[in-house]
Amino acid sequence: MVVVGLVAVGGAIALVAALGRSLTDELASVAELRAEEIVRTLESGTDPAQLDLSREEDRFVQVLTPDRAIAAASEGAGGALLADPPAPGQGLVEAAGPPGDGGERYVVVAEQTDGPAGQPALTVLVGQESESVQESIDALTATLQPAVPLVVALVGLATWWLVGRALAPVEAIRRQVEDVSAARLAARIPVPPTGDEVARLATTMNAMLERLEASQERQRRFVSDASHELRSPAAAIRQHAEVSLAHPDSVSTENLAGIVLAEARRLEQLVAHLLLLARSDEGALTPAAHPVDLDDLVLEEATRLRAYGEVATDVTAVSAGRVRGDAALLRRLVSNLLDNAAHHARSTVSVALAETSDHEVRLRVDDDGPGIPPEQRTRVLDRFVRLDEARARGRGGVGLGLSIVQAVVLAHGGRIEVAEAPRGGARIDVHLPAFDG
Repeated sequence: MVVVGLVAVGGAIALVAALGRSLTDELASVAELRAEEIVRTLESGTDPAQLDLSREEDRFVQVLTPDRAIAAASEGAGGALLADPPAPGQGLVEAAGPPGDGGERYVVVAEQTDGPAGQPALTVLVGQESESVQESIDALTATLQPAVPLVVALVGLATWWLVGRALAPVEAIRRQVEDVSAARLAARIPVPPTGDEVARLATTMNAMLERLEASQERQRRFVSDASHELRSPAAAIRQHAEVSLAHPDSVSTENLAGIVLAEARRLEQLVAHLLLLARSDEGALTPAAHPVDLDDLVLEEATRLRAYGEVATDVTAVSAGRVRGDAALLRRLVSNLLDNAAHHARSTVSVALAETSDHEVRLRVDDDGPGIPPEQRTRVLDRFVRLDEARARGRGGVGLGLSIVQAVVLAHGGRIEVAEAPRGGARIDVHLPAFDG
């Protein structure tokens, strides 16, 4: 309302000034036409004393000699000169009329004759009464004085009502979001059928709530699965310890130590996996930017896997490949990939490494196991996902290996793909940016 009020007041002042100028210019044009008519008459040889100035209404006429003496004048205008008459060619002025006209004001113009050689030039002054200009300005001002505040008030009320209606859906969204809590993430915000910014805001808020709900569900499932996995080795250690205490002769110290050591290692590995995934969730998994020969890591981990003697490891397709990253995290990536392939392979794990034309290093791990169904190839990268649902305690089996692989790949700016190997097993391709140094 303040802005509209300032604009309205400024517009009113400008309107009054424009009206005054327009009416004044119109009066000046009428006076100028009359002055030019008299000049033409004088230039035709008519004596100033013979001019017919008896029909001048609402104006006065004076004809001045070069020494500013009045040679002819209309009725009531011959008493004295105007106080400040304009010089010829200087435009118009607004001045008081001749003495005795009641103090009225006039718009005065001046024109000069261009007489024959040797004849003095005469100046014709024509004053047009300007009282009507002031009356019009006063009438307009009297109209605008109550109209401007009324218009400002109406604009303010209309703006308040329209903005209130426009923001009503926003207020509904605010109330709905205020009621959303961790226990009610399934609630959704009503989307108005307007298709405008408010509708897009509601759609965006619903998408955010869906992401929060999915994140909360993943977190709950993660905590539940992690609790189960952590409880299993702890329960095994406690069970064997209790049996050893109750029946000292049935369990040897060496046997008990081996069981406790194996479960402790499994527990330590699980905790390390969980800590790494927690760092990834917090965005703290930022690998160091060092050149790493990925082929060296692949060959070392293949040698380790070959030492188990359970499956054959084919590394004939491994060529040089250098990436920028963290050697420890990349070793964990390679180790998890090979262990996962060996865990599901029947007899052979094949590893290939090469630099592609897209300036990437591709690590490919194939096995000849049962493979992964197409509909499960995305889900298998989630945490605690095991397609066979078996909770065997062999080499891991907690369903975190590929999740860690994906976290490390994403931290290095790469991508991972799951497909079918030529021999029917699973194929996992990891693409990492090649080292450009």
